[in-house]
Amino acid sequence: MTSEANAARLIQFGDYSIDPRAGELFKKGTKIKLQQQPFQVLAILLERPGDLVTREELRERIWPADTFVDFDHSLNTAVKKLRQALGDGVEKPRYVETLPRKGYRFLGAVKNAEKSGAALPAKRSERNASVGKVFEVRSDAAENYVLAAADESSLKERARLEAASDDVGFSLLIAQQRVLLLPRGLKVRVIEAQDQREVLEVRILEGEHYGRTALVRAEQLAEAPPGERQPVASFFSVGT
Repeated sequence: MTSEANAARLIQFGDYSIDPRAGELFKKGTKIKLQQQPFQVLAILLERPGDLVTREELRERIWPADTFVDFDHSLNTAVKKLRQALGDGVEKPRYVETLPRKGYRFLGAVKNAEKSGAALPAKRSERNASVGKVFEVRSDAAENYVLAAADESSLKERARLEAASDDVGFSLLIAQQRVLLLPRGLKVRVIEAQDQREVLEVRILEGEHYGRTALVRAEQLAEAPPGERQPVASFFSVGT
């Protein structure tokens, strides 16, 4: 694709721009890391700059009815991360304004906004739709556990050590709990999934590592039975 075509599909505001198809945020041409849900919130707000986007609309488009998740906390967290990425504030916002108990509004001039109608696909991919759902860890018949990196740096280090056949270094990663042993049947909740990645970020819901996050390959998860898909109790403020 030519640079002209790439530029044509960008939606620009201030020093920032997004590529809706790639799900990427840039500042003055430099890519900024932004997780999937904060990006989805931004893409929806950019579809109608200056207009109120209600919390209910965001729920319907990002967290469909079959997703079991604490919506208020998830949305508040997504908006907080979005503001951090944009260097924006709550009291004097430049881009994302909160309308208490109603929703959010995007401030500022937007270029190429007329081309942003497809900022989010009408139907989420199967992998993205797994966010918020409870799964069970599954392993090969010969194994009773799977190995899961605790974070991105541990994932890269694990790959490096495996490529070098460094068993001692790998054992140290496990001893330092940078690589976790997750037993078969352990329940986890997917908190982030991206189509271009082979791993999902999950929250461990029980056992020795309760509450920690880990990176697990999609094929190592099986969706938990319906009776196990309990929503998280809501005890967070909705006033973000």
